[in-house]
Amino acid sequence: MPDGLLVLTDRWLAGRPLPDVVRAAVDGGARWVLLRERDLPRDQRAELAVELRAILAPVAGTLLVAGPDPLGGEAVHLPSAGPYPPPELGLVGRSCHDATELTRLSTEDYVTLSPVFPTRTKPGYGPPLRPGGLSRLIARSPVPAVALGGVETPEQVSACRAAGAVGVAVLGAVMRADEPTATVATLLSAWDSAGRSGTGPAAIRSGPAR
Repeated sequence: MPDGLLVLTDRWLAGRPLPDVVRAAVDGGARWVLLRERDLPRDQRAELAVELRAILAPVAGTLLVAGPDPLGGEAVHLPSAGPYPPPELGLVGRSCHDATELTRLSTEDYVTLSPVFPTRTKPGYGPPLRPGGLSRLIARSPVPAVALGGVETPEQVSACRAAGAVGVAVLGAVMRADEPTATVATLLSAWDSAGRSGTGPAAIRSGPAR
């Protein structure tokens, strides 16, 4: 499942061709990428998936695809609206936003919980969970959770890990970055530092029962 940092794509925000941004993110340490670009025709999106998988392959990275069609792969990320039940693939995630949506999970491997913070990508989307709300939803989730929405700074990354997330999903901070390699490296360093300080999911789950 995605851990550490999951990079979400948005070619409209990217300051350079999307494969170049993903390559730079991989150079910074990213090993998980979620291909969105759902407005593209399937054949173009499938070609893009092949290109991104080739960038991730040398570092044993994984490309997830938004929606039920894996585009020749084995990993997808589904919206909260469906389909239900999820397809039988190697890795399946789903977007969730509240406790009710968490109750609909069945065979999914992980969830994203959002929005954690206000996000420039979707102004007005929310209300934001904030770290406290994220922690409460994680406590109710039957599968590991990745924090999504407005994660842009090392402090936010650390707060999400302290709340019990197994990773953070980042879109705008990487897509808009002048130097995606440095941005990813900085966020991953914050993630690792939070883990060393004993505030990560493992530390939380080994504490008193919630």
